[in-house]
Amino acid sequence: MTQHPQTPPPPAMVRWTPGLLQPRSAQRELLVPGPGVIRAGQETLSEAQAQEIAEEQAREELIQRLGIPTGADEVMDQFALQLAEQSGLLYGFVNIFLDQQTFVGLYNPPADSGHIILDRTMDREHGWCPAVVKRRRALPLADVHASPRFSGNYVVDAIGVRSYFGAPLIHRESGIVLGTVCGVDPEARPRSDARRILDIVKATGADVLHTLTTGALAH
Repeated sequence: MTQHPQTPPPPAMVRWTPGLLQPRSAQRELLVPGPGVIRAGQETLSEAQAQEIAEEQAREELIQRLGIPTGADEVMDQFALQLAEQSGLLYGFVNIFLDQQTFVGLYNPPADSGHIILDRTMDREHGWCPAVVKRRRALPLADVHASPRFSGNYVVDAIGVRSYFGAPLIHRESGIVLGTVCGVDPEARPRSDARRILDIVKATGADVLHTLTTGALAH
């Protein structure tokens, strides 16, 4: 199990200044010319593509309305650290889906650990959080190489990830998926420990969602 330095718990109440995010609906006007397609400017979209754009617009509008952070946030960083400490995973994330995956909460290993230090954003096609958002269910990968579907992901070699555990952040009232809470590690995890780790990720996600939607730390 990876050891993490002890860090004081987050303060009883911390609030953030809401990030400024222009909803994509303000950037693109969608016209419906007929069944099954939507034309956005000169671009013709399939029904599935149009639905995806509509979902992204709804997510961005909800993020703005709730005042959810769109950049680094110290409260979310504490949740990422908590997840890493409790699960034993090397990295912890609170990931909000914008134009990129945005780690508003991030725990990296110490700078002198010899491990890669990650930035706050990642392409929407990389990693396994996009699969969690799409399926709307948690995804435990105790060993990513156990499944050909997941073993060829870009981050396997780029970061050296061997295990991934993630859960979606679903806004209860609207059903919109805001992003994920997840952790990764360069070592595979025993199958016998997968349930414990996933339960920690889910519990952290519940606390994160409460905080994001109420502006106060869960008790």
